[in-house]
Amino acid sequence: MQKLTNKEEELMNYFWQYGAMFVRDVVMLYDDPKPHFNTVSTMVRTLETKGFLDHEAFGNTYRYRPVVSQEEFSKGVLGSVVTRYFDNSYKRAVSALIEEEKISVSELEELIRMVQNQ
Repeated sequence: MQKLTNKEEELMNYFWQYGAMFVRDVVMLYDDPKPHFNTVSTMVRTLETKGFLDHEAFGNTYRYRPVVSQEEFSKGVLGSVVTRYFDNSYKRAVSALIEEEKISVSELEELIRMVQNQ
């Protein structure tokens, strides 16, 4: 899965939250000062080229929709982090979370129970 810039990820969050939209609808979701229509349109087409969005034609305009879910994207990002920073070891990644006190032993035990019950 290709990487996204911070701006592209922000834009994808709108699509994940609201679903299929026209570029003008996306522009309206931004806080003031809103980005220019052409800027958003270019980013949307880039996301389509990267395989994150698809479109359907409505006359001379397009409605874009996400084809990669937020969950799929998150898993891909997590996998990249584990590969890049933890030598492809999820065990090392979890150990780092415990050492940094980002997850407690009781939370880890709860996760183990959840996995065992699946």
